[in-house]
Amino acid sequence: MGITELLLNQRVYASQVLQIIFYLLPRTILFSLPATCLLCVMLTFLRLSSDNEFIALNSSGISLYQILPPVIFFSAVIFFIASIMAIYVVPWGNRSYKGVIFKIIESKADVAVRERIFFEPFDDVIFYVNSFSTKERMMKDLFVVDRRDEPVTNTIVARKGKILSNPRTKIITIHFIQGTIFTVDKNYKTVRTIKFDTYDLNIDLKDIISSLVSRERHPREMFIRELVHNLKTTPRGTEKNYLMAVKLFEMFSIPMAIFIMGIIGAPLGAQVRSKGRSIGIIISLVIFLIYYVCLMSVRYISKMGTLHPAIGAWIPDLFLCIMCVYLLRRVANDRPFSFFERISFRK
Repeated sequence: MGITELLLNQRVYASQVLQIIFYLLPRTILFSLPATCLLCVMLTFLRLSSDNEFIALNSSGISLYQILPPVIFFSAVIFFIASIMAIYVVPWGNRSYKGVIFKIIESKADVAVRERIFFEPFDDVIFYVNSFSTKERMMKDLFVVDRRDEPVTNTIVARKGKILSNPRTKIITIHFIQGTIFTVDKNYKTVRTIKFDTYDLNIDLKDIISSLVSRERHPREMFIRELVHNLKTTPRGTEKNYLMAVKLFEMFSIPMAIFIMGIIGAPLGAQVRSKGRSIGIIISLVIFLIYYVCLMSVRYISKMGTLHPAIGAWIPDLFLCIMCVYLLRRVANDRPFSFFERISFRK
């Protein structure tokens, strides 16, 4: 929805929107890989089960464990791809996405304008806009607090305003119409009031961009070396330290979960003996949903510091491992689930 708003309401170039989508794709692909890997293996074994191929294999003395090597190989390939994406591609995509946003801010400074909320498009400059016309690029009923000058704080109230940017000079000009400036010193001893018909507030875009670039990166934008280095330098017990630790361990736990889900698909597909594929898809999505809820819950608890990230990141994988071992042993011992038998009977 945010990308759609950029394209339709803020008149951002289609090429920039395509860049945003491209840089966000790695994160989306990594998110969908567990369900995709599980679904692929499960549908394959579901087809074998529905065609009674497993009965023929068992009659020939071939067990489920002897069929697993191709599944393990396929899951290992997906694990390798997911590891590369989690460690290198996703942080690169998040960084590049942020770079595109900076370019949009540079070329179209009013793209960050939001109605009836306080927002900070520039450092130490807080905005409140009652209404914003996307056609005229005009803001109405503005409230702006400028704290860039340490000795004083300037509060500007104006009926109308417009943000103008000059890419050549790297200067953003906020043009106010019919308003008042309230200037208060740091100690609140001196107050000045200035009324104006028009007033221009200039902001150097070079300083804005350089300050944004020099800011510490978000943990989702960091590679392994940066995460390890920042974990050593960041005080322990802080929320930022926990967040970086969660991101570091998830670079390995999420690909491992994809590998385990691929193996889980084999016994699940062998259990469902129905001829339809819909039940296999539903079961795969349910398992993925349980895993995702568990992942998000443990991630939140680890960020709060209640559970150590080194333990919390592997709890969803442990749940999948237990499920995988249990399903493999049950199917290998030819002990079908009554739930799947009822589904097959109804089919």
